[in-house]
Amino acid sequence: MNGMAAKRDGITRLAAVSIVLLVVTIATRALWWGNPVADTDEQLYSLIGNGLLHGELPFVDNWDRKPFGLFALYALAHAVFGAGPIAYQLLTALFSLGGALILYALARELVDRLSALAAAVIYLVLLPAYGSHSGQSEALFVPVMLGALALVRDPAHPNAVVRNCAAMLLGGLALQIKYTVLPQCVLIGLWALWSEHRRGVPLAWLAMHAAVYLALGLLPTALVGLFYLAAGHWDAFVFANFVSFFDRLPGTRLPQSFMPLLVPVFGLALGGVYAALRIRPPADMRSYGLYLLYFLASLATVYLPSTVYGYYYAALLAPTLLAALPFLDRRGPLGPAPAALFVVAALIILHPMERFAGSQKGRASAEALAAAIAPHVNARECLWVFDGPTALYQLTPACRPSRFVYPDHLNNALETEALGISQTGEVRRILATRPAVIVTADTPFTVQNEEAKRLVQRTVRRHYAPLAARKIGKRTIRAWLRRPRSARLSAAAPLTARESLAASSRST
Repeated sequence: MNGMAAKRDGITRLAAVSIVLLVVTIATRALWWGNPVADTDEQLYSLIGNGLLHGELPFVDNWDRKPFGLFALYALAHAVFGAGPIAYQLLTALFSLGGALILYALARELVDRLSALAAAVIYLVLLPAYGSHSGQSEALFVPVMLGALALVRDPAHPNAVVRNCAAMLLGGLALQIKYTVLPQCVLIGLWALWSEHRRGVPLAWLAMHAAVYLALGLLPTALVGLFYLAAGHWDAFVFANFVSFFDRLPGTRLPQSFMPLLVPVFGLALGGVYAALRIRPPADMRSYGLYLLYFLASLATVYLPSTVYGYYYAALLAPTLLAALPFLDRRGPLGPAPAALFVVAALIILHPMERFAGSQKGRASAEALAAAIAPHVNARECLWVFDGPTALYQLTPACRPSRFVYPDHLNNALETEALGISQTGEVRRILATRPAVIVTADTPFTVQNEEAKRLVQRTVRRHYAPLAARKIGKRTIRAWLRRPRSARLSAAAPLTARESLAASSRST
């Protein structure tokens, strides 16, 4: 009877924790639900995922270098929840909740329930604050890797080998969300083998297990590759997934603007290490050692690409909080103060009301811009977004003039050699098709291909008229409508600066 009561008590407590984390998940992520321009990359993932449901193949019909699995998840989200942005936003919310629950379970190995709950809450609050608020891949692969970590944590488990195999398969699935999780997968594999070695497994068996683990980790990617081979698109798969990553020119990995992101992460992690060494050593030092190694492997994940963006640091949040557990532990000399302080600090960093207002403005601007464009485009009259929201393709009934639908691929100078075609040549080809509407931005996100930019500016000046302009985020996005042929002939002379300014002001 006591055993049954204890079991019921455990289930009740887990249910209470789940409800708290569900409420926090909704409260911190619903601020952006329904906003098609909540972030940037996800707009492309959504387009490719929706296209997959209609027979369009990633890397062939719509190009990007992210793994197939990411687009398959987006396709699943759209199949279940509909074609709009709420589909992938609900998907990432579910994954974020799952990640918080696994983080809570991992934290319980070292700290009490309230401290573990505080760590999970901080994770959920900081995710959107670090740019993983809508559909970024960090919200998807982190829970998968946390699951793999949980499976290999206990080397004494009676089903350790089976759990290790499951962890390798999870790592392989995470690779199909973002390849940069590779350092974490290597850590999980080495930890599993080292644990088996410590248990006295013979070297011959270790070698066999290593081969099995490697095969399981590579299996999802191999299956995708075989699919593309059978479909006759092996070269497109290999180039997009592997070659283009190295062809992209390097950008910056650690600009000064990242300092506000780094301070909380390294402050928490270093605080945890100090507390573990000098204040209150964790009861399970082996698990804590694994968590520290996971933090280092996640740091390698962030810095593996040649260019690092701020939202990449969202992948560090769960490892940071695991490393910080000795500091957050309310059984320490400071009691619950550190955990409570960082929960409040995370809410301040998030600043939810300001972000909600910004999200609503961005959504209204995108929908207004799409409404202005929609009457002028159709299945034959194409829209081309040279710089601006990729979501406009899905918000209007427009055809697309290129398989390179992500604006950054054709305007970013770092992509010049990474597309498998001439970037400027593709821009010239698109302009020759005379798109009905061209979209540009007044301020670029990245260093621009100046030749491509000049081609677009000259064409817009000679053959297009201002249609609409709206501010989305910190940029003004402009739509330009192709003039009738007679008007284009009369407008062959370039507009003066004053005329251009007057035309733009009329459009707003």
